[in-house]
Amino acid sequence: MNSPQSVPGVRGPLTRRPTRAVRVGGVVVGAGAPVVVQSMTNTDTADDFATAMQVAQLARAGSELVRITVNTVEAARAVARIRERLLRMDVDVPLVGDFHFNGHKLLAEVPECATALAKLRINPGNVGRGARRDEQFSRLIELACRHGKPVRIGVNWGSLDQELLVRVMDGNAGRAVPKDAVEVMREAMVTSALESARRAMELGLPADAIVLSCKVSGVQDLIAIYRDLSAQCDFPLHLGLTEAGMGSKGIVGSSAALAVLLQEGIGDTIRVSLTPEPGGDRCQEVVVAQEILQTMGLRAFTPLVAACPGCGRTTSSTFQELARDIQDYVRSRMPEWRLHHEGVENMNLAVMGCVVNGPGESRHANVGISLPGSGERPVAPVYVDGEKTVTLKGDDIAGEFRAIIENYVISHYPKRIRTPD
Repeated sequence: MNSPQSVPGVRGPLTRRPTRAVRVGGVVVGAGAPVVVQSMTNTDTADDFATAMQVAQLARAGSELVRITVNTVEAARAVARIRERLLRMDVDVPLVGDFHFNGHKLLAEVPECATALAKLRINPGNVGRGARRDEQFSRLIELACRHGKPVRIGVNWGSLDQELLVRVMDGNAGRAVPKDAVEVMREAMVTSALESARRAMELGLPADAIVLSCKVSGVQDLIAIYRDLSAQCDFPLHLGLTEAGMGSKGIVGSSAALAVLLQEGIGDTIRVSLTPEPGGDRCQEVVVAQEILQTMGLRAFTPLVAACPGCGRTTSSTFQELARDIQDYVRSRMPEWRLHHEGVENMNLAVMGCVVNGPGESRHANVGISLPGSGERPVAPVYVDGEKTVTLKGDDIAGEFRAIIENYVISHYPKRIRTPD
């Protein structure tokens, strides 16, 4: 499924930052492994049926790790049932437990919760205060060690340890040239992550069981923090713009921040934290994360569909409707194609709207179609691997073009050999 982690021909190929390898269930994070797509449920975890169904949807959309909230005893007790439901649905995606405030109590009281999880996520800013913070952090790490679970130490600027922030501010005040308030906040976040990782290792957690993250909601802040963090450690890093927002704002912000860091080789797992539209599809965050990685040439998940934006030559909506139809068709077929055909995710398609760029762009695709623009002959030439093969016309161009794509998949991508378990 995965293309090499570089972009041929691009100045400064994407050389990945060297990190340790952390195994999360059957997924390897770091050490040059493909950047992992992660997502998170928004169901009440205590509702094991609803949560298992959403985890399955996210996994089938392509999420390779799925995080679930574990905030109550009822939620902790539901985790093992969720894992069992998923296995009955033949969904074996690793589950990550998200713990805040009371994780030390929940994992001690419900040990089967830790057993069912592949990784724990803890926030050093809200595991407690003062002496209790140190005690509760220690208990969490000890429980992770006992159960053999890796841990993501996830710092978030909305819950940054205030005592640590004051300490960093005091240290900054004594500098000959003090940093500004924003720089101090960034330094405090990196310090929190690194000090927490060192403390976890002192408590017995292996270095190859630690993933770090430092999430903020500002693009420039995120870039600066991760550059600093990556320069000071070799732990795998989880990237994400926290509270990214809804719709295009969240997509653009996440893409802008993550693309810069990924281009610099920083980042081993990513999540796009979109606020869903009311009643919207939670899987959108998975699709956006995949598309960031695929458009950068880091991973291949599903065939890309190139389509022109339209102009005065394309007054008909036909090409827009066909582009949408083909994109939806490809995504709906990918679960079966991926199961049976090796390399199909690398296929490129083109749906173009007129003769200006249509034939040329179509020739560059594995399968492309050039629809007629205003005043052009009502025919649509189809190109397969650069050669014109057929001209479509009539009322069922979409159906005939889908059939051509289906035949291309069958004839050009070898059947995947499945070995018995």
